[in-house]
Amino acid sequence: MSTTAFRFPFIISVYLMTSSAYSAVNFEKDLLPAITKKCMDCHKATHVQNGQKKEPKAGLRLDASWAILKGSENGPVLTPGAPDKSAIYESVTLPKDDDAHMPSKGEDLTKEEIALLKTWIEEGANFGGWVGSVEGMPAGAMTESTKPYTPRARDLFYAALEKEVKPLSDEVLAKAKAAGAQVSSVKVDSPLVRVDFLTGVSKCDDAKVAEILPLKENIVQLDLGRTIITDAALKTIAQLPRLVSLDLRQTKITDAGLESLMGLKKIESINLYGTEITDAGLMHLAKLKSLKNVHLWQSKATKPGVKQLAAAIPGLKVSIE
Repeated sequence: MSTTAFRFPFIISVYLMTSSAYSAVNFEKDLLPAITKKCMDCHKATHVQNGQKKEPKAGLRLDASWAILKGSENGPVLTPGAPDKSAIYESVTLPKDDDAHMPSKGEDLTKEEIALLKTWIEEGANFGGWVGSVEGMPAGAMTESTKPYTPRARDLFYAALEKEVKPLSDEVLAKAKAAGAQVSSVKVDSPLVRVDFLTGVSKCDDAKVAEILPLKENIVQLDLGRTIITDAALKTIAQLPRLVSLDLRQTKITDAGLESLMGLKKIESINLYGTEITDAGLMHLAKLKSLKNVHLWQSKATKPGVKQLAAAIPGLKVSIE
C-alpha cells in the first residue's frame, strides 16, 4: 500500500485536471500558430521593416527548426526533454514585469499554449518534419531534435480510448453548456473531453448531470466536486464508458451509491475527499480493478479499511490523511 498525505484539497483537484496529458504534441499544428502570432515579429530572419533593417532579437530565430535548435547569441534555448533547462520555456513563464519575460510586448502565450510548449519539450522537442525558413540555413544544419519520442503507456492508453469516438457536435455542446456544464478537450484535436460544473456548483444537481448523457462516449474526466448531487447522479455516471477520472469531493454521495459505479471499466482515479464514504463504500471500490488512485482525505474511511482496499487492487495509491 502506498499512502500519500495531501494537506490541501486543491492539490487533489490539480492532480485530476493534469493527469490527462497523454499524446505527442504536433509542433507545426499545435504550437507554431501561437509562436508565429506572438513571437515571430521579433524572432525571424533579418528583414526590412518600415525602411529599416530589423535583426532577430538576441539573435534568436523561431521561424525554422534548425534556428531554434541553434539558439540565440547567448547559447542554446532548447534542451529536449528538460523544460526547466530550456530558456524558450522559462522566458514565457517569468512574471510579466521581469525583463526576460517573453514576449516582451504584445499578447502573452495562454496557459494552454505554455502547457503545450512544456509537454512538447518533455516529449523530446520533435518538430515532426517541420523545417521552416531555410534563409541563412548553414549547410548540414540539424533540423530535428536528436532525442526520439517514445510513446508512454498513458499516451497509448488515451490513443486507444479515442478510437472510433466522433467529435461532439455544436448542438450537443450548446445543450451541455445551457445545463451549466463546462466542456473542454483534454488535448488539441482530441474528441475526448473533460466536463465540470465549477462555475455553478450550487446549481448542479442530479438532473443537471443527466443532461450530459449525450456526451457520454466522449467524457474521460468529470468533476462534480462541491455540487449538490446525490446517489442518483452516480447512476448517470455509470453510463460513461470511457470515464478515467471522477471527482466527487465534498458531495453527499453515500456508500450505497458507489455500487452504481461497478460498470466503469476504464476508471483510474476517484476523489472522495470530504464525503461521508466509510469502509463499506471501499468494499465497492475494491471491485474496480482499473483504479490507480483514490483520495479519501477527511472522509469516514479508516486506515484498516484503506489497507484492505489497497490489498484488493495491486499498485493502488490511496490518500487518507
